[in-house]
Amino acid sequence: MQRPLLSLTLFLISSVTAQGAARQSDIQLCVGKGDADQRIAACSRAIRDGGPRPFVVYNGRAIAFSAKGELDRAIADYSEAIRLDATGGSIPLNGRGQAWRRKGEYDKAIADFDKAIRIDAKNTFAYAGRGDSYALKGEFDRALADYAAAIKIDPKYVTPYNNRASFRIARGEFELAIRDYDEAIKLNPKFAKAWANRGSAWQAKGDLDRAIADQTKAISLDPKDVLGFVARGSTYRYKGEYEKAFADFDAALQVRPDAITAYTGKGLTYEKIGDLARARIEFGKALNSSSQERSHDNTSALETARTRIAAIDSGEVQPVIPAAPSKAATTTSIPTQVAIPKTLTQAAPSQSRRVALVIGNSAYKHVPALRNPQNDASSIAKSLRLIGFETVTLVNDATREKMIDALRQFANEAESADWAMVYYAGHGIEVGGVNYLVPVDAKLKVDRDIEFEAVPLSQILRATDAAKKIKLVMLDACRDNPFKPRKTDAPEAIARSATAGGFIASRSTNGRGLAEVKIQGATLVVYAAKDGQVALDGEGGNSPFAVAVVQRLATPGVEINKMFRLVRDDVMEATAGRQEPYTYGSLPGREDFYFVAK
Repeated sequence: MQRPLLSLTLFLISSVTAQGAARQSDIQLCVGKGDADQRIAACSRAIRDGGPRPFVVYNGRAIAFSAKGELDRAIADYSEAIRLDATGGSIPLNGRGQAWRRKGEYDKAIADFDKAIRIDAKNTFAYAGRGDSYALKGEFDRALADYAAAIKIDPKYVTPYNNRASFRIARGEFELAIRDYDEAIKLNPKFAKAWANRGSAWQAKGDLDRAIADQTKAISLDPKDVLGFVARGSTYRYKGEYEKAFADFDAALQVRPDAITAYTGKGLTYEKIGDLARARIEFGKALNSSSQERSHDNTSALETARTRIAAIDSGEVQPVIPAAPSKAATTTSIPTQVAIPKTLTQAAPSQSRRVALVIGNSAYKHVPALRNPQNDASSIAKSLRLIGFETVTLVNDATREKMIDALRQFANEAESADWAMVYYAGHGIEVGGVNYLVPVDAKLKVDRDIEFEAVPLSQILRATDAAKKIKLVMLDACRDNPFKPRKTDAPEAIARSATAGGFIASRSTNGRGLAEVKIQGATLVVYAAKDGQVALDGEGGNSPFAVAVVQRLATPGVEINKMFRLVRDDVMEATAGRQEPYTYGSLPGREDFYFVAK
């Protein structure tokens, strides 16, 4: 048990000794470690018995409700404990903050942790909890500051190491994440979460066997950890070991019958073996779960369940996604299928006028060529024509002049269109918080060259502005920056880059992929990999993102946001969770939009 929780337990038990003998056993059970239902019953008896009602009883019952996932009841009891706590309420404030965080009420969680820190400036639990809340809100600098503060106050407190590492995984900093998990495990070898999360880091690096070894260790330490079983079940599914995956999801449901992630995991596993009827049943169970917890994992699982049901109900044959290798051959690629555009079985219903510009940059002149963008662009262009786009302009290996000219012409065409879509495959980089697409003739010796040699994402967006209904940009461009100085570069070149505002000096904090984009109006921007992540190249002639887009574009009756969710889930499945596409922006709610209407 981590140190703040240990301190809390000692405090609670010491408070028990002041109670009458008739109630002492109930209070001891209430604040102990036993079965949650038994603890709730004991706490409730202690409250009903009359006499003093110390905050520890309400706090103990709140902890038990929280363990069961009954967060509203937990919050109510934490609130009463705060009211009764003569010490100022920092202990129940910590608990209520965690409950708010698990419900997705991050601002309320932060407010509780703020109060707890004001009461006790060395409250490491509150700093770690507030850091988690900031991270989930996307305020990463604040999250890192809180984790660092918790570690500084108590270098032997394992939770901030664990949570900071999880944050680093999301940023693609896998080696740093593993280092933090190693430290957490060194401090507390029985800390199951650190083992489980280090397994996630190995999975993100493409080593599924090491991931399973760590996940198995975590389960042995905490046989009632639902997320541990779900994580290992997902890894087994990625490997193609489906019976083991089913066993883990069932084990999770034995511990918590309302586990949304376990139902969705089972549904995805049934899809992998081709049993769509049973897959649909499991997705339905996820949607009908009584769980109140709206963690990131649960929210994502619910979205997956909804979109998979929509895809199954479309009547289309679902894509077959092969198992991932147990260990990735490279850090930058993954085996992929060939993207084969689908011909509709019947003519697509007449829709609004839709136009597209498709760009594939492969033959870079000053850095190594990319293998797949031309193939990806060709497959996407063909798919768009087959589903009824009126005009699709395909441009390959575009210099800056050629890209600007293509965008100028496309902007004119978008004026008479309802949908305007740009798809780009090639290099894209972020400098100073601004995203740029890189033409094949770019040299980019130092940062200041970027404005003269590359094309900002804002210019791509402006080219779609005149469309009447939808502006859509898809970027398969989230790769490592190939223009940054390498270790083999001359020292003077590296020094020049650093002192003159070079790529090393002014790249984003994580130095990987593209930066988050803020969108207004009826616009969607879809990244092949979430901001800060690096997209993988495919070893089969197409990228995993292009394969997923081509497989899903012709699915009839699936609303556009759900279609991109299907793409996201397909890429996650094909890459064993290493790459997560992400959609930014929103469309007006007064109308549904479909690539192919029913």
